[in-house]
Amino acid sequence: MTDGTATADLDTCADEPIRVPGSVQPHGVLLALSEPDLVVRHVSANLTDLTGIAVPDALGAPLADVVGAAAADVLRAHVRTFGDLRARNPVVVEVAGPRGPVVVDAILHRAPAGGLLVVELEAANGPRPFSFPNTYQAVRGALERLNRAGPLEQLYDVAADEVRALTGFDRVMVYRFDAEYNGEVVAEARRADLNPFLGLHYPASDIPAQARALYETNWVRLIPDVGYSPAALVPVVDGASGEPLDLTHSVLRSVSPVHLEYLGNMGVRASMSISLLRDGRLWGLIACHHYAGPHTVPYGVRAAAEFLGSALSLRLVARAQDRELERELAAQAQIARVLRVARDHDHGLAEALAGDGPGLLSVVPAHGLVVVADGRTATAGEAAVDVDALRSWVLDQPEPVTVRTALGVSDPALAASLPGVAGLLAVRLPDDQVVVWLRDEHVRDIYWGGDPQNKAIAGREGDHVRLSPRKSFDRWREEVRGRCEPWAPEHVRAVEDLRSRLLEVIIVRNRWQMTAAHTVQLSLLPRHLPTVPGWALQARYVPAAGGRVGGDWYDALELPDGRFAVVVGDVAGHGLGAAAAMGQLRNALRAYLMRCQDVREALVDIDELARRTMPEDMATVVVVVVDPLTGRASVGAAGHPRPLRLTADGQAALLPMRVDRPVGVGSGDPQVVDLHLAPGAGMVLYSDGLVDSRSTALADGIDRLIQHFDRPDPTVPVDIDEVVADCSDPDSKDDMTLLLLCRDVDLPAGARP
Repeated sequence: MTDGTATADLDTCADEPIRVPGSVQPHGVLLALSEPDLVVRHVSANLTDLTGIAVPDALGAPLADVVGAAAADVLRAHVRTFGDLRARNPVVVEVAGPRGPVVVDAILHRAPAGGLLVVELEAANGPRPFSFPNTYQAVRGALERLNRAGPLEQLYDVAADEVRALTGFDRVMVYRFDAEYNGEVVAEARRADLNPFLGLHYPASDIPAQARALYETNWVRLIPDVGYSPAALVPVVDGASGEPLDLTHSVLRSVSPVHLEYLGNMGVRASMSISLLRDGRLWGLIACHHYAGPHTVPYGVRAAAEFLGSALSLRLVARAQDRELERELAAQAQIARVLRVARDHDHGLAEALAGDGPGLLSVVPAHGLVVVADGRTATAGEAAVDVDALRSWVLDQPEPVTVRTALGVSDPALAASLPGVAGLLAVRLPDDQVVVWLRDEHVRDIYWGGDPQNKAIAGREGDHVRLSPRKSFDRWREEVRGRCEPWAPEHVRAVEDLRSRLLEVIIVRNRWQMTAAHTVQLSLLPRHLPTVPGWALQARYVPAAGGRVGGDWYDALELPDGRFAVVVGDVAGHGLGAAAAMGQLRNALRAYLMRCQDVREALVDIDELARRTMPEDMATVVVVVVDPLTGRASVGAAGHPRPLRLTADGQAALLPMRVDRPVGVGSGDPQVVDLHLAPGAGMVLYSDGLVDSRSTALADGIDRLIQHFDRPDPTVPVDIDEVVADCSDPDSKDDMTLLLLCRDVDLPAGARP
């Protein structure tokens, strides 16, 4: 863009070629030179005002012909001596002007592309000689005040006062960005008759992304006269590269007409900005405005302001980090207390994490907390929400830690199931466990410097209205709803650390639970199967891969009336809870069978017991009661895979029967099948872990099991260990149980067929 009268609007401002504007501000002259011969390739159109030399005469001429031999020699020596030219600015030289010698500050840098040396010449004003000691002396008092400042807010105030005293601007504001680069004026020093801007917000669109990137490169930006007429570069496009000259590092670079109009709408006649950086990224600005007229700031003062801005950045960032560190350390201390409780096996993990003293609500401020762990749910604070919907959403998130501040906008479906919740901080843990902090809506008023939406308003007025920067900078109030208080970065970091430490706790608890559950389970499995004359009983139990104990069990017992019973069951879940539930159901079923109840009554009663006393547990079970003398058997199942019936001639097939609902769900009318097991016949009872796995579908697993027992020669015994090994899936998450019941071919004396 070559002049300030070109039409521009806010739709194109963000895409404006601000690095290659094709012009400079006229308070200085720009020369672009080839190296090492220092021949002029580009020159600003105002060259004649400084040197008296016409632009056409300068192009292609040696530098000495334009600025004089003495000045050219000084600049040549400087370029040959120093590598980082920007760190050695300025070079004071004397240029032969039309009315005699002129002392100027030569500010040098190499263009990012094209290999040209850029020399910018400004009138040498301000204290001399320019040196680091002089610069330090200019800001020494300011640095002492900054060092004595207490809270972060006091630092802001000191910075605004000191920069105004140093530069002489009518208004100096400290302007800090939020995460979306909306800005807020957090401190200001101003002329007494000016309206205050303190506390006003400005939308991110006021400073587009490419402009922010330049602020990260050039830490000080001066516009001495907002009403300037740009001095065009000649030529605009370089003959060798075919590209316009890149003015990224130029101190004279011309400013976007939209930005100039923006400043003009505010009544600003001159401005300067000083970048505040954090880890090389822009996080704030010191914005200086002058209203009384043009305001020139000498290079030495700008350098002192830049030095002060760098020192201020370090102190502001350090102070902000101190505040963040304090909160993070406080959160870590609470995490340590919570984890001490969580490691105690006497407490359930969910209850330990959600407990009142201490609990995870003390780690991160929130209105509510939901914890789903070890198959249990615990809440704290205001957490009357749809836990299943919340948990499913968290488990679907790609990252282990998820942050939301406006659920109604980002995740409306989830927001509908969480009434009153505006934001959340969620942690996904192994085995579908989750921890979620919930925050309610935080209604707040934001006061903008003018209506940030007026561009849209202007657009609705018709084509005759030119879209331009805001013309009103009056205080404009906006009520912000549907958002929660933002989650502090230090709290998010603490939660990320909490997740890592919780993984260790879960591993330790799982090991303890596996050991305890395995001990419990083994204690409840029969140490010895009963010896029944004329019958053979074999059983095997194999825990899931990794030694993970589930809820499988088998049982065999002789009944008071001479019959005997065999059972295979499976409680839903894993770990100590499943083992404990298995023990209760196993003993209860034993008691019902010992009362000589029939199979149907035993299944109805154990379901009633589970529903009334174990509402969170569910199990499947198959029961076979056999008269050893007659071979008469009764078979019933509640939610369990149907057993295999083995015939005396070596055939194996699923027993045709109806399977009732699982125990704990409502086994109201279980079907019982009566059959006769002839000599040489038998039955196979098993859990679903033997036939259903990641690598094997249920139907295929059952077919494989049948093939092991479907034998052309019934006299050849089946190796039960071989069956278990062949049916095992190393990736299975379920345990496996197999029980084989066979009637001997050779009956004992006195037996009846």
